[in-house]
Amino acid sequence: MQEARTLGELRASGYRIRTVREEMRSNLLSMMESGVRMLPGIIGFDETVIPELENAILAGHHIVLLGERGQAKSRILRGLMSMLDEKVPAIRGCPLNDSPEAPICKSCRERAAAEGDALEIVWIDRSRRYGEKLATPDVSMADLVGEVDPIKVAEGRYLEDEDTIHFGLIPRTNRGIFAINELPDLTEKVQVGLFNLMEEKDVQIKGYKIQLPLDFVLVASANPEDYTSRGRIITPLKDRFDVQIRTHYPRTVDDEIAIMEQELPALDRFDRPVHMPDFLKEIVAQLTFEARASSEINQASGVSVRASINNFESVLSNAEKRSVRTGEGEVVPRLSDLSAVHASMTGKIEIEYAAEEATAGEIVERLVDRAVLAVFDRRLDVESLAPIVQHFEAGWGVEVGDRMKSEDYLDGVRQIPGLREAIHSLGPIESPGFLAAASEFVFEGLHLHEKLNRNREGGRLRYGT
Repeated sequence: MQEARTLGELRASGYRIRTVREEMRSNLLSMMESGVRMLPGIIGFDETVIPELENAILAGHHIVLLGERGQAKSRILRGLMSMLDEKVPAIRGCPLNDSPEAPICKSCRERAAAEGDALEIVWIDRSRRYGEKLATPDVSMADLVGEVDPIKVAEGRYLEDEDTIHFGLIPRTNRGIFAINELPDLTEKVQVGLFNLMEEKDVQIKGYKIQLPLDFVLVASANPEDYTSRGRIITPLKDRFDVQIRTHYPRTVDDEIAIMEQELPALDRFDRPVHMPDFLKEIVAQLTFEARASSEINQASGVSVRASINNFESVLSNAEKRSVRTGEGEVVPRLSDLSAVHASMTGKIEIEYAAEEATAGEIVERLVDRAVLAVFDRRLDVESLAPIVQHFEAGWGVEVGDRMKSEDYLDGVRQIPGLREAIHSLGPIESPGFLAAASEFVFEGLHLHEKLNRNREGGRLRYGT
């Protein structure tokens, strides 16, 4: 069928051109029958957002996703492209991806009438039928719908001639999906033009109307606070969206960790394997959960999943630097590497007005402490670590840091009573890097439970009583 190059060949092949809604509905049903996931790579929405999206696609609805920043709204919108057929036929040279059997633009209608079955067609990929625009106040109707092209007028065409128009993004996404990010940021004038296009299918440019029965599905994203605020979004446009679906942040630490690991870029570590202890992954994810629950942080703007991803990358990078400088053969992050999250975390949070007497760095430090304490309490029992505390109470101390070799920790593991047993409960890995990371975790947890004192000297930490 894709070899057909004229309308006559297409008709002879028996190919049936479907509307966008028919394509999306049919392809989704096929995925369901074969057990294929609708949006692979989207984690944590299987019981919430995905079922509502499935309903919307099966019903042929225009969709708006409501959620704070970093909730995968844009990724979901782009993922809907997979609901389209891989390729569809269109009239060759048409900017509107016109259907060979039912063209809507003037020039294509004239060509179809004149050429008949000899009308040339081309097969267009689904990527050409997906359009996206980030809404800003300077986006105009000319950008989205079109404008009179002065060059075409200068060539001798009349202003009322449809051929004088340079079509905008939405008409050029005809027979496809058009996405608008941050919908409420469009001006009221443009919002009016959008709902007119969605409902009446007519376009008004420079005082004259053109009927453009476009075949498209409009999807959009918005922050709930802006979308529900009167004056930011006009009521008639809200009414044109058939469904609004609420997204959310990962609801479990495991989901947050899965996203972190999925988004970690594949980098050349120069033959140094990365072994990140599970408890440290959990701390990085828990840090974001603590931020989302903190009264010191503006929750209306949210704390993006990108905070977890960037913090994960920063901790790994700090550990990689140590590995290179000390000549170690593996990259194993430890708690002292958490100092690297300050740079990646402070840009991801907005401090509440009441908390402005505290610096962003101080707030992040408190969040890190809460995250470490939460994970420590899930994994270890303070009472079982009494032999370690007694060892320090006898006058012993220990020094750790993000630049120390892992081998420098081994004497402490051998000499401190109960430390090896605590490390074994955290994981089966016996590498020096893991022993160092687990030792720091135990010491820091005891400090946060006020069993040990901690003194900081530059990048080094000293624990004692």
